Amino acid sequence: MNELKAISVFIRVAETGSFNGVAIAEGTTPQSVSKTIRQLERHLGIQLFHRTTRRNVLTSDGQRFLTTVKPVRDSLQQIIDSTRKAPNDEVGLIRISAARAVARKVLIPVIKEFKAIYPGVNFELILEERFSDLAEDRIDVGFRAGGQPDAQVITRRLFPIQDIPCATTEYLRVHAPVREIDDLGRHALVGYRNPTTGRVLPWEFSIHSQTEYRHPEITFCTNDTETETEAVLAGLGIGLLDSINAAPHLRSGLLIPLLTSYISARRGLYIYYEQNRNMTRRLRLFIDFAIEKLHNNTRYFMSPDELNAISI
Repeated sequence: MNELKAISVFIRVAETGSFNGVAIAEGTTPQSVSKTIRQLERHLGIQLFHRTTRRNVLTSDGQRFLTTVKPVRDSLQQIIDSTRKAPNDEVGLIRISAARAVARKVLIPVIKEFKAIYPGVNFELILEERFSDLAEDRIDVGFRAGGQPDAQVITRRLFPIQDIPCATTEYLRVHAPVREIDDLGRHALVGYRNPTTGRVLPWEFSIHSQTEYRHPEITFCTNDTETETEAVLAGLGIGLLDSINAAPHLRSGLLIPLLTSYISARRGLYIYYEQNRNMTRRLRLFIDFAIEKLHNNTRYFMSPDELNAISI
């Protein structure tokens, strides 16, 4: 016996008092409805109705059972209806994975704009440097700075991320000029230690269209890109800063770009998500919105002409 179906039939008979009325609504026969009720009575070990030729009236046991089971059935129906409805509504939760600086500087403004349009969508930002396994970590969409993710997911490059050597004007005023990469060896250098691998990242340059790496001696190191930026702003040395963190300070004049002929733009910000025919409408809307807002957004990188115009 299908207990849930039998209980639903019982509630409808209790509300209408008619096997015939329920049979018409269910598209079946009164005999089938009566059989379902008898099976439920045997299953429960109680009599649910006093049956007459004109009307079916609840017994005292039947009334107690109705009082108990109807609120549960109604709650279950609400859950089923809301779950069925959710994929087509602009409501519910979106879980996003991103590195800390990307989340704070890039995604928070996008989320703010999106929520102004779709206030029923809620967000959870999971901050981590590693490349998230979407299925295992229950992530809806990820944003990652670096090379293109090689997992079996849909990826799109949103904008380039430049590695820009830079320092404050105060630092450069009292230290030797930097005209070539080898000149960096005479300076205090701020570096970045990858929190996932534990490695101090080499400095990356583009030389004759080829990517080359240097391993200079670092005098101040941190595992957070925003702290790395603050250290350079404090005058602790020259830093190779990503353009997401560096661009606003370069444009304001707080930092000066160096070695602009060798700046690498190999890395990028990527959005990635699973191919899913049953993707919720809210997630599809957010992915499209984020791509529209971030694709080639020059707020987060600088053209060669712009860099050369403010370099020393």
